Amino acid sequence: MSNAPVNSGRRRFLTLSTAVVGGVGAAAVAVPFIKSWNPSAKAKAAGAPVEVDVSKIEEGQLVRAIWQGKPVWIVRRSKQTLEKLDQIGDKLRDPESLEPQQPEYIVNTYRSVKPEIFVAVGLCTHLGCSPTYLPDSFGEQVEGVSSGFFCPCHGSKFDMAGRVFKSVPAPLNLVVPPYTYLNDNRILVGADEGTA
Repeated sequence: MSNAPVNSGRRRFLTLSTAVVGGVGAAAVAVPFIKSWNPSAKAKAAGAPVEVDVSKIEEGQLVRAIWQGKPVWIVRRSKQTLEKLDQIGDKLRDPESLEPQQPEYIVNTYRSVKPEIFVAVGLCTHLGCSPTYLPDSFGEQVEGVSSGFFCPCHGSKFDMAGRVFKSVPAPLNLVVPPYTYLNDNRILVGADEGTA
């Protein structure tokens, strides 16, 4: 055993140096770990609003966009189609759209901001299949209704406002996502008016 005097200054220096190196090492490990909790750029983009040009959509035409990984339909409805929407309420499960399947500012017969443009998530509310758009042959599904959406998986039927018909498996109307008009020709799907 040595009787050499203890160099307390050296001991403090070594203790302090070890603590600093340990702290830097802990920070070097913690920063990437905490950053990994943030969503990736790809994940942020998947949930971001989607801009769609509606100026070139012809009457009766359906265009598709992807928002949050889901298909979104945009359809330009004719004047005749809009008139028919008022006449079929007795065939529908929720004609007044009382279930919250759309933003509050879209609770109307047309379930849209502007009557001629219909926007909906293209997934059946029964089990999530994608219904088929039948612009001219829907009368085979529902008598007296010329156009609508038919889900081939289990036979659910929706009118041109995405409202579900009675006596089908789907319990709710199609979902209408939040959207806003940027101008007369462009909509932003996934953003409410005032947040765009």
